[in-house]
Amino acid sequence: MFYVIARLVIRPVFWVLFRPRVTGKENVPPTGPVIIASNHLSFIDSLVIPTVAPRRVRLLAKAEYFTGSGISGWFTRVLFTALGAHPVERETHRAAQAALDTALSVLHQGDAFGLYPEGTRSRDGRLARGKTGVAWLALTADCPVVPVAVHGTDRVQPVGAGWPRPARVSVTFGKPLTFPEHRGLAGKGKARREVTDAIMEQIAALSGQEKAGWGAPPEGPA
Repeated sequence: MFYVIARLVIRPVFWVLFRPRVTGKENVPPTGPVIIASNHLSFIDSLVIPTVAPRRVRLLAKAEYFTGSGISGWFTRVLFTALGAHPVERETHRAAQAALDTALSVLHQGDAFGLYPEGTRSRDGRLARGKTGVAWLALTADCPVVPVAVHGTDRVQPVGAGWPRPARVSVTFGKPLTFPEHRGLAGKGKARREVTDAIMEQIAALSGQEKAGWGAPPEGPA
């Protein structure tokens, strides 16, 4: 109920401020587990995607967003709680695997889970090579992956900016990807790399971003 009320309040404000162009919503399966894999340009991506998606999308959010003080801390805590975000400690031991385990539990419940395979926001507008956690999730949960491209959110809230500013954004949902040829191979590094690269190629095609660092393995397991 909290989510429904928040969405009813947030969506009209969001539409007025950012006039989003949304295409491909029909590509998101209406039910069942699905991974929403997007490029990442701004903090506000984590508000944009759940707001425009045709179904509820759960994401991970830094634990600090749930523990801040003052008006801004209260606002982010209420907002992320309302959107169904899961707090995650990013600098603790086993943090990456703990985040994947949380995501897997969401998928096992039959829900949609959103993530950014790059692992962090782009600071120069280019698309980094994806980390293989997205493939581990897709193969372990045996669920489709919908590639997504966001545009304009870096103008709404650039890296380091305190508050968003009005600007038009767009979100494109691509056709769902499945990987039956890699089913049961989540534990194999080669399979995870191939699946991740296939997902990132589709994100690149949708976003039109220049690729950065695709010739070297990315750091970290997720």
